Amino acid sequence: MENTQNQPTIAERAEASIRKKFHRELFSKFAHAINEYELLQENDKVAVCISGGKDSMLMAKLFQELKRHDKFPFELVFLVMDSGYDTHHRQMIENNAKKLNIPITIYESDIFESVFNIEKSPCYICARMRRGHLYSKAKELGCNKIALGHHYDDVIETILMGMLYGGQVQTMMPKLKSTNFQGMELIRPMYQIRESDIIHWCKYNGLEFIQCACKFTADTAADKTSSKRLETKNIIKMLKETNPFVESNIFRSVENVNLATIIAYKDKNGTHKFLENY
Repeated sequence: MENTQNQPTIAERAEASIRKKFHRELFSKFAHAINEYELLQENDKVAVCISGGKDSMLMAKLFQELKRHDKFPFELVFLVMDSGYDTHHRQMIENNAKKLNIPITIYESDIFESVFNIEKSPCYICARMRRGHLYSKAKELGCNKIALGHHYDDVIETILMGMLYGGQVQTMMPKLKSTNFQGMELIRPMYQIRESDIIHWCKYNGLEFIQCACKFTADTAADKTSSKRLETKNIIKMLKETNPFVESNIFRSVENVNLATIIAYKDKNGTHKFLENY
């Protein structure tokens, strides 16, 4: 739409803020993660998976900014899966994409309906099903990668949740090869971006995005996984009051694993106990 009053559009303001005010907090960390974890190669075709929330919408804008730099050739598809959104949420996603100049490709699935009557871990099952559908559609569109909008806070919460509630040490990886879709890979380019900076960017630009729009969380109590994540988030917040480095320490803990001090660990060949090499 032509801007007759020479005022910047919502998209132009959002893009300018990524280049200037939030360059260090957002774009620099986005580019750094892509380089450090080798998330993008020449001639990749990436399905940027957009749920309609703040994280994935910002990820789309960051990919557009990276594309503008034109360092090497790659393609983008901005993929929205309508898992059963109501009219309001569907319209909100479409309106935000239009305002931000994100050329989305929308397709329908019935995932929300499929998990509605599942009592145990419906959010976990929904997420797994969504990922499978996204892989399938992305591959159909000629993509070799899907990009998800998980950020730094998601990573450290996952690490701590695994220890506190799962009795294991593991992390949310910056990239994964698909085991069910040959040649496909999942990447998380917002891996080093803080959620507080994403929220700040949204507020600065006057942007509002959907939260979880599924029928289950709208009609019933939140899934236990979601409540445990909120509980973990609050634990980290409490610990930060006395230790300002607690978040970075949690993040770094999975980069500094000393196998000589681990009682047992697992790999593709099974479980190995310290007694094997004692």
